[in-house]
Amino acid sequence: MLSISDNDFHRLVNFVKTSYGIDLSKKKSLISGRLSGYLYALGYDNFHDYVNHLLTDQVPSDIEEMLNRLTTNYTYFLREEEHFNYFRNTILPWLKKIHSGDRVLSIWSAGCSSGQEPYTISMILKDYFGREAPLWDTRVLATDISQKVLSTAKEGIYDGESLQNLPASWKQKYFTPSSIPGMFQVSKQLRSNVIFRTFNLMDPIHFRLKFDVIFCRNVMIYFEQATKDALAERFYKATRPGGYLLIGHSESLNKTSTSYSYIMPAVYRRKEQ
Repeated sequence: MLSISDNDFHRLVNFVKTSYGIDLSKKKSLISGRLSGYLYALGYDNFHDYVNHLLTDQVPSDIEEMLNRLTTNYTYFLREEEHFNYFRNTILPWLKKIHSGDRVLSIWSAGCSSGQEPYTISMILKDYFGREAPLWDTRVLATDISQKVLSTAKEGIYDGESLQNLPASWKQKYFTPSSIPGMFQVSKQLRSNVIFRTFNLMDPIHFRLKFDVIFCRNVMIYFEQATKDALAERFYKATRPGGYLLIGHSESLNKTSTSYSYIMPAVYRRKEQ
């Protein structure tokens, strides 16, 4: 395994933190472990030349590959199910009431990884509205920094283990067997309900509509507190009055600095006007 010098480690850490908000300051061994084989495959015999290439040339595909190798894109359908129960039982009745006139929802899956979260949200939306679903614009915006995971998400092909928490009726209604043995593809109807876009959460948030609900779960675990606080404030400004932010159960916002009101663990809300 290749070793990385303190100087190259700090150069790489500062670049990733400044550009993408991800804090790798305590991940020196992880960087060496996860990147050594990759560097050998690229023809590098040291980290110094590789870090120089990343920071000098800044080739997007190379940076993305590095980030994919250093962060975990593990997820599955109905992960942290309590969130989805709250979304269905509390948030959706409120949204149905306040949007009874325009019938347009604005929901964002931020850091959507390989797509299980926005597709889960879409299944809940279709199931909740039932026969009225075609009368509503329930499209979900799903963003991630990685083109690679977004490509997987758009294709919508998953193994059976990823689907194991879903109700049998949903598997039958929203999935079809793939040509790949043991794999299943999300239905065309459901895939058309998700808009996938590349987005860096460190960038300013300028979308056409304020969001009713923002899901950003198990993303901020990679950020230091100041970065979390700044992102939460950008989320708040992008949330409509009364709208919600849902984060991972292992995450929390700084209650003394956030503008959101705390509702319950991992659920926050912007005050209604």
